[in-house]
Amino acid sequence: MSKLYFRYGAMNCGKSSSLMQVAHNYEENNKKVVVIKSVIDTKGSNYLESRTGLKRKVDIILNINESLDTYNFNHTDCILVDEAQFLSSNQVEQLWKIAKTSNIPVICYGLKVDFQGYLFEGSKRLLELADELEELVTICKCGKKAKFNARYVNNIFTLDGEEIVIDGSNKNIKYIPMCGSCYLKMIKKCQK
Repeated sequence: MSKLYFRYGAMNCGKSSSLMQVAHNYEENNKKVVVIKSVIDTKGSNYLESRTGLKRKVDIILNINESLDTYNFNHTDCILVDEAQFLSSNQVEQLWKIAKTSNIPVICYGLKVDFQGYLFEGSKRLLELADELEELVTICKCGKKAKFNARYVNNIFTLDGEEIVIDGSNKNIKYIPMCGSCYLKMIKKCQK
């Protein structure tokens, strides 16, 4: 029986490039992969784009409440999902069922928490259902392991705003990976 995997980490830890490497490895062995991303991820339009410059066409751009039951995954050897934090709980459950009933490994990549440190809906359900969890690591500016995604608007740290704003969609907004200590220091500065 195949598994549902959740590979998560802070911004800039290599989630998208890792997904593309896995897809390449399957395809080098004449295996069929299906690459999925949420319509919420507008970066790259119908492509995945990594910060290292890698690019790959997406097979399915999943609408917010769209069911995966409408897709035929016959002859699929692996399903890869980028930005899985944007999936609904139901979509995560459908991916889990596909892994279990169709014997297709499903590997999801995404952020665990938003810029305020709260779980995304899709990430929460993945943490509950995934057979295997793997944290992908990047570092904070101080050199420690980054866990948080700090949001900056006009180069000023903020905890305000909508939960989801895609980096690159607004030139005034950027995200920086931070360790817990640096993140807490920035929160304290905001509260002064």
